[in-house]
Amino acid sequence: MTTGSSGALSVALCRDPRQFAALEEPWNALFRSCRTATPFQSHAWLHSWWLSYGRDGRLRVVLVRRGGELVGAAALMLVHRPLPLLVPLGGGITDHSDVLVADEYADRVVPALARGLHQAARGAVVDLREVRPGAAAEAVFAQWPGARSRLADSTCMELPALPFDELVKRMPASGAQRVRAKLRKTDAAGIEEREVTEYEVPRAVRTLLRLHEKQWRGRGVTPEHLRPRFAEHLTRATRRMVRTGEGRLTEFRLEGRVVAANVTLLSGSFSGGYLYGADPDLRTRKVDVATLLLRYETGRALEDGRQVVSFLRGSEPYKNHWRPETVVNQRFLMARTALAPLLRLHESQVTGRERAVGALREALPAARDWRARLGELRVR
Repeated sequence: MTTGSSGALSVALCRDPRQFAALEEPWNALFRSCRTATPFQSHAWLHSWWLSYGRDGRLRVVLVRRGGELVGAAALMLVHRPLPLLVPLGGGITDHSDVLVADEYADRVVPALARGLHQAARGAVVDLREVRPGAAAEAVFAQWPGARSRLADSTCMELPALPFDELVKRMPASGAQRVRAKLRKTDAAGIEEREVTEYEVPRAVRTLLRLHEKQWRGRGVTPEHLRPRFAEHLTRATRRMVRTGEGRLTEFRLEGRVVAANVTLLSGSFSGGYLYGADPDLRTRKVDVATLLLRYETGRALEDGRQVVSFLRGSEPYKNHWRPETVVNQRFLMARTALAPLLRLHESQVTGRERAVGALREALPAARDWRARLGELRVR
């Protein structure tokens, strides 16, 4: 670990995974002192991810201390493809990335953290993906002393934590009527919910992932969700987050059998449904799982005093039924002034890929229509 100073603050770069592991207690205190932090900045999530996905020699964690107190942090990893980048720990399975800044000392910590990141970057571009609007990283980006660029990233959907009847009233009358009818059928089925304990998490995660694979079978399940490293990470992180109150795993039982399970990640005012699994046979009982889960999660958010219930990334049609707020994550690119050409090259590669993906998405409906017409001709 190398150190420097910034007034009464000290700035350090941690490269040792063992030292990162030992930061759990001060990291958790910092996490709780940063009002904009999402659950994905918790030590439980980041350290577990590193154990499953990290690569030797690549850890780069910038730390800002005030005396012995940790007041700022940025957890990153060095990658070399397609070019040298410093990227947040958490990777593609993380919905929101950010840095941590203690609110009480933000005016001093932000410039110190910016300088620490600037020093750590050296010959790499800092690429902070999936930054939620209002995040602490916005202030660091604003004070970055070198080249920088801001891009749009993934779309997220969020609801205010309101009584469920109030959320239903936000819908068009016909949609609200359908939801109430679905809930009557769900309640008639007699489904019971139960939050599992820390020690039950390993068994419950296995059940959740089995149900998740079953519900998506033949419909394009996310491949990473079926890999052992993801199961190891989700089990380890969820167990720690249940212990510290940063997450919960809820099982829904019918006639004594688990028919659905849901992992919810928590921070200050934020509640996000991360991953669920449900038995497809529930459809034969006319149980709408998405509505069942949302009613439960909004109720729990209200009990806990949380203000936001997030669907996290994605703008799937079923989310739009609830008239949620659309929140677009940001992507911050930062580099030393001398590396401005490298940043612009990376920016052009990113935007080029995004245009290609956008064109593909526009072409898919036409391709589906073409395949459907071809099928009709074959039937004839």
